[in-house]
Amino acid sequence: MADAEPGGYSIETMLAAAASGFGGAVAPPIVQTSLFTFDSYKAFEDRMAGRSGDPLYTRVQNPTVAAFENLMAKAEEGEAAVGFASGMAAISSTVLAFVRPGDRIACIEHVYPDAYRLFERLLRPFGIEVTYHSVADFQQDPDLLKGVRLAYLESPNSVVFQTLDLAAVAAHARRHGTLTVVDNSWATPLFQRPLTLGIDIVVHSASKYLSGHSDTVAGVVVAGTDLIGRIRDLTLTLLGGKLAPFEAFLLTRGLRTLGPRMRQHQETANVFVDRLSAHPKVTAVLSPGPNSVPGLTGRSGLMSLELDASVDIPRLADALKLFRLGVSWGGFESLVLPTRIGLAQAGEQNSMQRFGVSDRVLRLSLGLEDPNDLWADFEAALSTSARS
Repeated sequence: MADAEPGGYSIETMLAAAASGFGGAVAPPIVQTSLFTFDSYKAFEDRMAGRSGDPLYTRVQNPTVAAFENLMAKAEEGEAAVGFASGMAAISSTVLAFVRPGDRIACIEHVYPDAYRLFERLLRPFGIEVTYHSVADFQQDPDLLKGVRLAYLESPNSVVFQTLDLAAVAAHARRHGTLTVVDNSWATPLFQRPLTLGIDIVVHSASKYLSGHSDTVAGVVVAGTDLIGRIRDLTLTLLGGKLAPFEAFLLTRGLRTLGPRMRQHQETANVFVDRLSAHPKVTAVLSPGPNSVPGLTGRSGLMSLELDASVDIPRLADALKLFRLGVSWGGFESLVLPTRIGLAQAGEQNSMQRFGVSDRVLRLSLGLEDPNDLWADFEAALSTSARS
């Protein structure tokens, strides 16, 4: 169950009851326009001079997008938010707004592979140093962030799902003037609110649980007004990775049902954790639970498991009927992603070694199907997957 807001209401109640800001409309209208015009020279002059906040151009702001951004700011208990066309647009626009050649980024190990590729293939050639550190290093070394411009975090991190004590890391960062950014896509604001733990900026791949319907690609960033203002002024405007009105409409729809969906994902995940942990062919289950670190209050439906050598993973994948093979996660459908193909990319060498993940690991995204149906499907596939 989500924590209560300061006013006494839970986040899911706030999301369901929040006014759209468009008269009596329950859902925000889709303002499908590229351009907004002005009735007078003075109104136009005031907007161009920054003396008014009237919408100007949808690359910069749009009322439908603003409705989604306002909901996200409230959900994460931040001051402001800005939407993007993808999770990677949110990540790259955030990082590029605050780092310059000669700066150093300290990044959590096992980070999302495309974030890693951003750092290595784009930022490093521009003279930005990136170092990678374990959960233990971030938590236990108070001087790890000395001289670091930006700490890029995930809690839990990708595939192996190790969690961070974000409050402890934030305290270390403040001592050294390091900006902290955390990807909160796994937990969502229902189960974790990093800004309340001292983190500076939260990013989401809104394509995942925030949308929940596997029909939207988007990202969002939540932080204080000054930090969001810098991102809006610099990288949103100049890189142009803006969120479209229709996607913002779909995301607002998704947020209305975030609470019940996340409770269902958690219920199914609890069933799988209990049963996989007792299965003789499973050597590890990677799925952090509530209170495993301060501030984490629930478990999402994204987890990994490691299988013993007797399991033929391609045969297992092909035997599944309710689980589909695919990337992404957080939707209504259940997915399986074998790491031996999921972490690889054309033209890259030694991907598995680079990301430090065994090729015996499977990632599961547990959807909204009945938990017992999903377990029966997975158990049956396991029983027929022995190597010949």
